[in-house]
Amino acid sequence: MVKKRFKEFVGSGTLTIFDIDETLFHTKAKVAVMKDGKVVRMLDNQEFNTYKRKAGETYDFGEFASAEIFRKTSTPIARMVAKAKAIFANSRKNPHSRVIICTARADFDNKDLFLQTFRDHGLPIDQIHVERAGNLKIDSSAEAKKIIFRKYINTKNYIKLRLFDDAPSNLQAFLSLAKEYPGIKFEAYFANPDGSIKTVK
Repeated sequence: MVKKRFKEFVGSGTLTIFDIDETLFHTKAKVAVMKDGKVVRMLDNQEFNTYKRKAGETYDFGEFASAEIFRKTSTPIARMVAKAKAIFANSRKNPHSRVIICTARADFDNKDLFLQTFRDHGLPIDQIHVERAGNLKIDSSAEAKKIIFRKYINTKNYIKLRLFDDAPSNLQAFLSLAKEYPGIKFEAYFANPDGSIKTVK
């Protein structure tokens, strides 16, 4: 009964979600894995997506929180940036449609400097909300992002959701919501390093 009711009241919009690291930009920041006050390993974005902390280990997100490192070292992935711009422009035709960014990162130390990186490359970031899954303090970025996806679904504005992400775990977490919300169409796209995409089922 709950599923039927949700289907009846769902809106007509499309929510398109883009990841940042290795989806819109090639980035250099790394997460430090700490144990007993020492760095035992440095993880790039893709390694962090799948890393399982061992007993006694903690994360240091210092580099990931640095807006200066982000702006200085991030390289736009041209094909994906162009796709984001085009989808954003198209979304303006439907008042219920929206484009957001959902990153595994938490807050940056300088919000405006972070946003300026997007402005530098013509992305309309001032009209695109950035959801920071890292603020949820959950070890699994896939599970943290899933909480954010569910928040948007529950607004009942959307009949279709699309996710562009370079992490298979995030894409699978996204697709797993289809059973929970049968009235919504879920489209998942794996982002390749060259900006091309592959549909994930």
